[in-house]
Order: sequence, then structure tokens, then C-alpha cells
Amino acid sequence: MIVDDHPMIVEAYKNLLSSSDLSDYRFLIDTANDIDTAIKKIVRSVGENTPYNLLFFDVKLPPSSDGEIISGEGLAVFAREKLPFAKIVILTMFNETFRIHNILKTVNPDGLLIKNDLTSKEFLIAFNAIMYSPPYYSATVVNYFRNQSLNSEGVVLDDINRKIIFYLSKGIKTKNLPNYINLSLSAIEKRKNQIRNLLKLDEANDETIIEEAQKRGFV
Repeated sequence: MIVDDHPMIVEAYKNLLSSSDLSDYRFLIDTANDIDTAIKKIVRSVGENTPYNLLFFDVKLPPSSDGEIISGEGLAVFAREKLPFAKIVILTMFNETFRIHNILKTVNPDGLLIKNDLTSKEFLIAFNAIMYSPPYYSATVVNYFRNQSLNSEGVVLDDINRKIIFYLSKGIKTKNLPNYINLSLSAIEKRKNQIRNLLKLDEANDETIIEEAQKRGFV
């Protein structure tokens, strides 16, 4: 399955997978342009006992209609739970170290490909590596490993913290967040302080938190 909200990108990936260089494989390719469609197809594949073997997810996707999953990163976590034996590949334009760190920590994908690293040749090399000896990381991610250990301090926002930022960015007031997130107001306030600490924003207001989170690609 290929999930990307740009149909032309989806077609490009499909064409690469249909390349003569991958003639040893037989593909049944499914696609989705949004999270809701992807969720339905993933659940259906499990129910029909025809699970996907390999899933490609773009990170920047519009949120699901219920607001439960707000990015391709969250969709990948969902897919991991439903399809534990499938290989998951994340493709993204985000190349900052903190964003790479967050994806590796939350998803631990079989492949993490920064789109600016990719050529047709690189994509095919990545595909073969992911199929036979995952994980495969493109050059920017490899450089990240060279410069920073995953065990070192890094910015990681879990799903709940990301949802808090997401709803704040939609204009929801903090006092109303318990209506959207299954936490008490005091727990949400503690979470917001945690977010400030992670983003190194002392005493920041909601607008500053949202602005910094957007710069870092978390919303």
C-alpha cells in the first residue's frame, strides 16, 4: 500500500515499482490519498486475511476525520498494531535531526527515506534492502546516526502531546481539551509543561508552542 495525499507522487512510486529492475517481484499495489481511506483498507485487509506485506507512508497527511490520527507517523503506528509482520516505510520531506529522531523512536520503520535524498536508483536500492535486510535509511538519516546516538537526549513528542498541539493549532482552548483528549485538565497542563520543556520554551504561551511545533514539523 502507498499512502500519500499527492496523486502524482503515488503514481511515481507505482511506476518505480513496476520498473523492469524489479521484475523478480509480482506486485498487487493498493493506494490511499488520506488517512481515513488507509485505515479502512488496513482494517479490511486484516479482516479478509489478505494483509499488506509492505506499506509506504508519507508523514505529512491531513488528519483523520475523528482527529485520532493526525499524520502519517500516527498512521504507521496504527499499521504496526494491525499488521505486525508488515514492513513499514516512511517517506518524508522533513530532514531535521529532531524530526528524524521522533520518527525513529515512535515508529521504528523498516525504511526511512528522506525525499530529497531519493533518485529512481536510490528508491530501487532501498526497496530491495527493505525486502531482504531491513532497516534501510537514506543518506540524511545515516548522517543523523553518525552525529547523534538514539540514546542521547532528543525531542520526542508522544501521540498525546502531538494531539494537544494539534487541537491547540485548531483554536481549541486548553480548558476545553478534556472534551477532545481523555485526560483531566490538570494532566493536560502537566503535558503542556512537558511540551515546553521538550521544545525548550520557558513559559511559552500556546501561540509560541504552536509556532515552534510547526517549524519542527510536528503539526
